[in-house]
Amino acid sequence: MVEKLSLSELQLIIKDSLYLALPDMYWVAAEISEIKENYAGHCYLELVEKHPDDKNIRARAKAVIWGNRYRFLKSFFENITGQPLREGLKILVKTKIEYHEIYGLSLVISDIDPAFTMGEMVVKRQMIIKRLEEEGVFTMNRELDFPVIPQKIAVISSRNAAGYTDFINHLTQNNFGYVFYTALIETAMQGNDTEAGVINALDKIASKGDLFDLVVIIRGGGSQTDLSWFDNYNIAYHITQFPLPVITGIGHEKDLSVTDMVAFQSLKTPTAVAGYLIECMNNADNQLNEMSLEIIDKARIIVEDNKRRIETSRMKLIPVARMWISEIKEQLSDMKLEMINFGKEFISRAVQTPSNQKARLDSASKTFFERNHAGLKLNKQYLISFTVNSLHGNNIKITMLENSLKILNPVNVLRRGYTITSINGKILKSSALVRKEDLIDTQFSDGTVKSRVFEKTSGKS
Repeated sequence: MVEKLSLSELQLIIKDSLYLALPDMYWVAAEISEIKENYAGHCYLELVEKHPDDKNIRARAKAVIWGNRYRFLKSFFENITGQPLREGLKILVKTKIEYHEIYGLSLVISDIDPAFTMGEMVVKRQMIIKRLEEEGVFTMNRELDFPVIPQKIAVISSRNAAGYTDFINHLTQNNFGYVFYTALIETAMQGNDTEAGVINALDKIASKGDLFDLVVIIRGGGSQTDLSWFDNYNIAYHITQFPLPVITGIGHEKDLSVTDMVAFQSLKTPTAVAGYLIECMNNADNQLNEMSLEIIDKARIIVEDNKRRIETSRMKLIPVARMWISEIKEQLSDMKLEMINFGKEFISRAVQTPSNQKARLDSASKTFFERNHAGLKLNKQYLISFTVNSLHGNNIKITMLENSLKILNPVNVLRRGYTITSINGKILKSSALVRKEDLIDTQFSDGTVKSRVFEKTSGKS
């Protein structure tokens, strides 16, 4: 009959066999899958080894660090690496294999090598950077155009973070009185939820990208531990593909995370980010002031130049108008002399009538005068009146011509509400000479206005 073994006896055989086969201490490299501390101060871990795809698990084992040893190793590891033992870290531990009849196989950890973990973090970080560079996206966010006036800001941070409060206070209490509009998209800035939270916040902002000029990712200061949460490929990749410039102020003085490296601008602290935005606004303000001064100077030069042109034109028009008036006066004087000479000649001809004609004319005249004395008086009065009226009419014509000259004087034309429109110093007589976007000068009696043509219509008479 086969000898029977109790379960505890079998467990003891397994235990003894393991101790005999594996009596030494071993350095084991693994990743922390789970970690818990109990009330007594002991630390219980689950260690795993993953395939190169970083997803499927190749091996799994339970491990424990007893309380008295854990207190030392915990402090030692954090002082060297700047971060606590946590899920996802790869560690190198010195362990002894133990087997318990109830709890089964476990690894008892007595030492840990921080240098291994730091090396793994550096390798992981370099692999992320290399991957982003190979994909050709590493500098994409830095290649975006930065807004001239960065006024509408989406902020990714934790509402209760001191860094967020410092950022808002520094931004709103700037010495220049600039106004900024901020919208907080709140998320965790450390821990396992950092990746999903930051990516979700970026997606929310992208869905309303037209409301913002840029994105700011900030958090308060912290240990080097916190930097590792931003050495994340997925966060970095989202930033490289983001349509708006991203500025980071994660709060680390010594090193840059991958997130900092791919951002449009990386600054050390949230306050420094606020200072950078204020400086950008101040630069834009100064540029606008310089442009306004240049416009004023150019406008002054144009006005002075046109004043000189108007004065030159006025000086040229005065002698021309005077010559025109003089010519018309001479013409009127000639007409007046011609009328006088004509009257004298007519009278002279009448005086030189032959004597026989004169006698007959005298007789006829006497008869005529006697019969038409009243008519002669009337004709005499009519002739006198006609001559006076003719002279008076010609004087009126002369006066009207003088008034017409005064009316045609450009200075008087301008005073009546008319204007003179020109382009490049050439007076415009037809809309066909003007094109859209042309700069035209309009001269009034008291100054000149420069305009730009925004619309042109043609009319038919």
